[in-house]
Amino acid sequence: MSARTYQVRTYGCQMNVHDSERLSGLLEDAGYVAVDGGQVADVVVFNTCAVRENADNKLYGNLSHLAPVKTANPDMQIAVGGCLAQKDRGEIVRKAPWVDVVFGTHNIGSLPALLDRARHNQRAEVEILESLEVFPSTLPARRDSAHSGWVSISVGCNNTCTFCIVPSLRGTERDRRPGDVLAEVKALVAEGVLEVTLLGQNVNSYGVEFGDRFAFGKLLRACGEIDGLERVRFTSPHPKDFTDDVIAAMAETPNVCHQLHMPLQSGSDKMLREMRRSYRSARYLSIIEKVRAAMPDAAITTDIIVGFPGETEADFQATLDVVGQSRFASAFTFQYSKRPGTPAATMADQVPKQVVQERYDRLLEVQEAISWDLNKELVGRPVEVVVAAGEGRKDADTRRMSGRARDNRLVHFSPAGADPRPGDVVETVITYAAPHHLVADGPVLSHRRTRAGDNHEAGLRPKTSGVGLGLPAFGVPAPLPESTGCATS
Repeated sequence: MSARTYQVRTYGCQMNVHDSERLSGLLEDAGYVAVDGGQVADVVVFNTCAVRENADNKLYGNLSHLAPVKTANPDMQIAVGGCLAQKDRGEIVRKAPWVDVVFGTHNIGSLPALLDRARHNQRAEVEILESLEVFPSTLPARRDSAHSGWVSISVGCNNTCTFCIVPSLRGTERDRRPGDVLAEVKALVAEGVLEVTLLGQNVNSYGVEFGDRFAFGKLLRACGEIDGLERVRFTSPHPKDFTDDVIAAMAETPNVCHQLHMPLQSGSDKMLREMRRSYRSARYLSIIEKVRAAMPDAAITTDIIVGFPGETEADFQATLDVVGQSRFASAFTFQYSKRPGTPAATMADQVPKQVVQERYDRLLEVQEAISWDLNKELVGRPVEVVVAAGEGRKDADTRRMSGRARDNRLVHFSPAGADPRPGDVVETVITYAAPHHLVADGPVLSHRRTRAGDNHEAGLRPKTSGVGLGLPAFGVPAPLPESTGCATS
């Protein structure tokens, strides 16, 4: 009897992408085999998001497309997990009775057992827990990339932003032990990974659970001691918790990239109060100033919401002013949309759609001009690129390859006689700048073959078995190792 096949379809943020890696690891440990999107899998798992606009419509539309497929393949199973499953619960089975399993954000480890139970009992299984069953990082994970990996340092969030539904779906913040985080990073590096991104809803509140407000800066420095780890990134920090020691750790730890994604949301202090963001524009700008003083080459990106309830033209202009002063390398801009269950959804003075659209277009115009100006400054400069797969949608037409610079800018380059593979490292010179990417059409100055490139070429991806013993114990964990010295990059 051949092994049952699976496919995981992911929507939403980096947390969901990493959770999908765990779902893949769990299914492979249970004997399932992955298939690509062109094949009909025995098990299709939707890992959903409840934050994005039209998340519900997207899910139920995709489920309806699978209904006739399942009718033709009665042994097929469909599972729905993630944030929308945590929110809608049994409503999913009521709307789509052909779904076999519904599981929440706190019990992704239950998926293989729920699939078995649904198949045995021949009925839908819905299991939504209200708190973590086990810390997600203790679960196996089949990694998507041979050269880069996500590492969760915490799950959940203690903030109460009025537009955000995440705390009610992911729970309050739970921090991993520093030793467990570093053990996972080392395990990835041992598999050939060059780059890790530390993940948390609010990474610089890391340590709140075990009483060390400087824990995140220490963690960055400890990552600098890991041989073979070339790049360290993190997302996302919250301006209210951003401390000077983190800036120093970024500047003084050679493998920590000079890249910062720090959500602004609004430049209006009135809007920030209504959003419950607990910082003001002056505080935000002071962090930007300190980061640039320590790292003049830092690429700073952000998130901005346009049209939050009650936003006036003056409030919007305040956002444009902060954008102009901050000079972001890029910005993820969103038109406000009501998310059921959030305080903002019932606020008065909802901004008309046409007004939101007009402001959004103006913001995009301002930000694109800034991004383009900053990118033009890089023309003629050498850049180190870790080659990636699938970053450039037109690469086949242009005969270019693509990858990320240390500051996370997207670079399309000409291999020009070199034979780099995803995971290899090349150095080249920027010849052209666009608002959202850079182009290097000159010769490759250097090409370093890496173990990650070997693994990609061989079709191998890292698989981590799960690190740690569960949720953090009470008390203060063992201290992080001290940095052996400071160096500027």
